[in-house]
Amino acid sequence: MEKREQMNVLWFDELHRSDVNLVGGKSSSLGEMTSAMKIPVPYGFATTTHAYRQFMAETGLNDQINKLLAEINDYENADELHRVCSHIRQMIVEAPMPSEIAMTIKKAYAALSEKMGETEPFVAIRSSATAEDLPNASFAGQQESYLNVRGAEMVLAKVQECYASLFTDRATYYRHKQHFPHEKVALSAAVQMMVFSKASGVMFSVNVANGNDAQIVIDTIWGLGEYIVLGKVTPDHFVINKNNLQVVERSVVPKAIELCQTPGGGVHEEPVPADRAIRPALTENQIHELAGYAKEIEKHYGCYMDMEFALDARTDRLWLVQARPETVWSNKNNKQATKESTVSMNKTKKILVKGLPASPGVSTGKVHVIADPKDIDEFEEGEILVTLMTSPDWVPAMKKAAAIITDNGGMTCHAAIVSREIQIPCIVGTKSCGQAVTEMLQDGEQVTIDAKNGVVYQGDLAEQFNGEKETTECHHAEYYAPTATRVMMNLGDPELAEKYAELPVDGIGLMREEFLWTTYIHDHPLYLIETGHPEKVVDMLADGIAKVARAIAPRPMVLRFSDFKSGEYRNLTGGDKYEPHEPADLLGWRGASRYYDPKYIEAFKLELAAVKKVRREFQLKNLNVMIPFVRTVAEADKVTKLMAAAGLHRGPDFKVYMMAEIPSNIILADQFNKYVDGYSIGSNDLAMLILGCDRNNDTVAHLFDERNLAVKRAISHLIKAAHQDNKTVSICGQAPSEYPELASFLIQQGIDYISVNPDMVKETKQNVARIEQRIILDNATGKGRQAVENYAW
Repeated sequence: MEKREQMNVLWFDELHRSDVNLVGGKSSSLGEMTSAMKIPVPYGFATTTHAYRQFMAETGLNDQINKLLAEINDYENADELHRVCSHIRQMIVEAPMPSEIAMTIKKAYAALSEKMGETEPFVAIRSSATAEDLPNASFAGQQESYLNVRGAEMVLAKVQECYASLFTDRATYYRHKQHFPHEKVALSAAVQMMVFSKASGVMFSVNVANGNDAQIVIDTIWGLGEYIVLGKVTPDHFVINKNNLQVVERSVVPKAIELCQTPGGGVHEEPVPADRAIRPALTENQIHELAGYAKEIEKHYGCYMDMEFALDARTDRLWLVQARPETVWSNKNNKQATKESTVSMNKTKKILVKGLPASPGVSTGKVHVIADPKDIDEFEEGEILVTLMTSPDWVPAMKKAAAIITDNGGMTCHAAIVSREIQIPCIVGTKSCGQAVTEMLQDGEQVTIDAKNGVVYQGDLAEQFNGEKETTECHHAEYYAPTATRVMMNLGDPELAEKYAELPVDGIGLMREEFLWTTYIHDHPLYLIETGHPEKVVDMLADGIAKVARAIAPRPMVLRFSDFKSGEYRNLTGGDKYEPHEPADLLGWRGASRYYDPKYIEAFKLELAAVKKVRREFQLKNLNVMIPFVRTVAEADKVTKLMAAAGLHRGPDFKVYMMAEIPSNIILADQFNKYVDGYSIGSNDLAMLILGCDRNNDTVAHLFDERNLAVKRAISHLIKAAHQDNKTVSICGQAPSEYPELASFLIQQGIDYISVNPDMVKETKQNVARIEQRIILDNATGKGRQAVENYAW
């Protein structure tokens, strides 16, 4: 019986992932999913590396190719590389296929026809190299795929073209740079039934933008999937929670063209009807199904996976057409993450364009716009490559680039994948985010790329992006046990954000906007509007907020809208004209009551514009907001409607919280729940208003106590009412760090977050861990101390 190693063809159900040496990474993976898993894979067979080597030996091509490759003096010379590689490919395509190999492939195609019940069925033929798709090296897109191929003779021709694709300019250059010997790389061609794709796309079992392995990413377009990799169509983008398979982030964009099968064979481009172009290419159920496959495939392979799928127009059935180990985060995760950068507020920064943050990093340099691949040789080392989209032929230029920006493409396009692998900053899909970069930037223009957040700034801002300095000092490693109750940090001064970002916190629970007004802006917002400088409010607020958001990212932060009292606003330049004299401004015109007031509403709109700028222009999506001092449910309704009108809508990646500091917030929590995602207890104001006691009045200050049973009952009721509607509750005062017994009470009641000042973060983190361990132990033994107070309302 013929040994498998000497066969020219092997069927998918005969293959396993251990057969990489026989059929390459792509074919062995298709075989693994077919033979060992219940994953829907279009059936087919693979020509073997034995067949390839036999073809090369019998035609005498090996010696001829090695001789030609030896003549290449400079692999960086695109013209020389192209001339030699074109000659090699022509030799391979024109060589006669050995009769034994030809006969075996024709017989396999006939057998596939019989299995499918069709005469001369359409098939897809995908190249699969023996060294490709390994966790430490990606040859993605280096060899060719051929779609809608029909007839035995055409199958043979395309297999031979697959062989020739081992020697494209890009593949030859790549192997040379990666030190893969040409003669040790062999090729298999996977021949599988063609899926008549209504939609298709790419899927990762790790979020390739940031390495978050608790998420799955799906990019999808109409028609055949080649237009995703080529970057011709910016895809719909979905981020899915790997645990519950729910969509946590979505971006549905117009998809104006699609690649379709041509009835007689081959493919062609068609415009997508306008009504379908704006619709998502997948339904919620299909996204859920695909994410389930991704989770199952990752578990089976034991590593992050990069997959391709297609949705059959005839049956509405989803098929997995490719799966391989993801190459970038497989190597990078578990290592120290890329150091964050922050932007100084000293200079005004003009944003030129924004896009999708495909490969993180910051870079500055001169723009070089290349619209036509024939101009690649003009590209110089260290320039910023600006183009419509890259393809594998562009790799030599990409390796020279300080950064890459493209008009088109999504997080899984060629530019994004290669940039992540060679670790240079990259922003893609600027056209879908507002403006095409090729139309906005000019040759020689100096720009700074913040590819972590998808923003391009005018000028050289390298000095303003202050990365952490390396240190060789040895420090004692501190350990903080993970806690279910998250410990957050209160912060006002943006200049301290970088300093405190390394604390063991789960985010910023409270950023006080008032600090930005008194430190940076100084002027009353209505005065700036009247004098024609409202942009000062928007720009300076946005810069300060962004500095904190960048430093703490990807952890969330919560900005509290302005909460000055009228006397404090009056102290700002020009404030006398706009502020009333209130005898008790603590209970006067503050918080929500200002925001919708016709006398102040235009000023509040500037705060909203600043938040919108941080989230949309700076692409800092970890920013959330909080509304202070909301007296009535009607006020919550008015303020959230103002936010929505400004384009700030609550959603999976944008949370709106409310300060719980007035008794009405507690009593009517079940009604406030409709308008917010959670609450932050302002224990000082809440205790003061419940006890009717001014804590700043020495005569009655001794009566002020946040540990009073009335305050505790109010907090207990709020947590219960909030949790009934899946809302969160935090506390942002210092009481939990000052009074350990109050912290224990809060954790016993199920509070979600405790936010303290930076100097108390470490101690609070340790206390929370001890308290949670005590609760677990008490529940396990049944011998814990009993509460001496009744918190029931």
